[in-house]
Amino acid sequence: MAKGIPIIKRDDLIFALKLLRKMRDPKTRFDEKEFVKSGRDYLFNYAEKNVGPLDPSRRAFLKGILIGIGAAAVLSAIPVISYLNQPEISLKQFPWIIIVDSNGNPIKASQIPVNSPEILLFEYPMQGDITFLLNLGDENNNPIQVPPTTVVIPENGKTYTFPGGVGPNKSIVAYSAICQHLGCTPPEIHFYPPQYMKVGLPTPNFLPQVALQAAQQANAPAVIHCDCHGSTYDPYHGAAVLTGPTVRPLPYVQLYWDSNTDYLYAIGMNLNAPVILGRTSDLSGYAYLSSYDESTGCPKMLLSSNQTPSNCYTKLQDDGNTFQ
Repeated sequence: MAKGIPIIKRDDLIFALKLLRKMRDPKTRFDEKEFVKSGRDYLFNYAEKNVGPLDPSRRAFLKGILIGIGAAAVLSAIPVISYLNQPEISLKQFPWIIIVDSNGNPIKASQIPVNSPEILLFEYPMQGDITFLLNLGDENNNPIQVPPTTVVIPENGKTYTFPGGVGPNKSIVAYSAICQHLGCTPPEIHFYPPQYMKVGLPTPNFLPQVALQAAQQANAPAVIHCDCHGSTYDPYHGAAVLTGPTVRPLPYVQLYWDSNTDYLYAIGMNLNAPVILGRTSDLSGYAYLSSYDESTGCPKMLLSSNQTPSNCYTKLQDDGNTFQ
């Protein structure tokens, strides 16, 4: 529990945030009167129509919300909306967070596979803010140095600077894994390595011709593509927009590589870039990382090669290979 905000599983939190965005959207507004009339059935049908199919675990999660907030939930929509619509909490500054594996051991940059089709994710700066970790390469799987670049925001024409890659080959980057169009998350949005840059692949790895052509014109050997509605991003150039309907690039997480230990740290985000979809600010969210130290704010730190962090870390998660 962080400041009265319930800590739930990452997948359930993301599902709840997507559901909340739909509830708030005037085009898909949640009908409180119909919920009062039909109760749980309306909530289930609404979630399936607007967020996606409900597997047993999702139904159990929604049912748990209703049970957890009491029987009054079936008489009024307000408790459900209030539960999902948790007030945001804010960070004073971006924390310095080391990336670790599932056992809590620091990840080494040189061990991250180049052009891996595996969906590698970590959370930063808040719980639920899922982020791709990518080691970019060419069509022969040799690492490519990712240079600093100016990124244009099609929505308003403004620009900001992406600092480039880090690591021994300056090829490692990190971008939000929440699509800037309507908030789709992996596996609907994922990285297409160079060997999969072709049309005709079956869903969920279908890449439209327009995305392939845009990547070729931008000299991008690979892309991040969202299967929900077709948005495509260029990971070699700051996750700039290659094809719509999105009008905002993916926000990036600034990484720091300690060459002495080969460890990677997430250390901040660009406040001139678009915010993570659904956020008022990248410094705000609904729950701190479970390892976040509120007493210190997780200031800059560099661990030695024999240290294992006890706080101020984020775990790298492998969500699998959609191409298999």
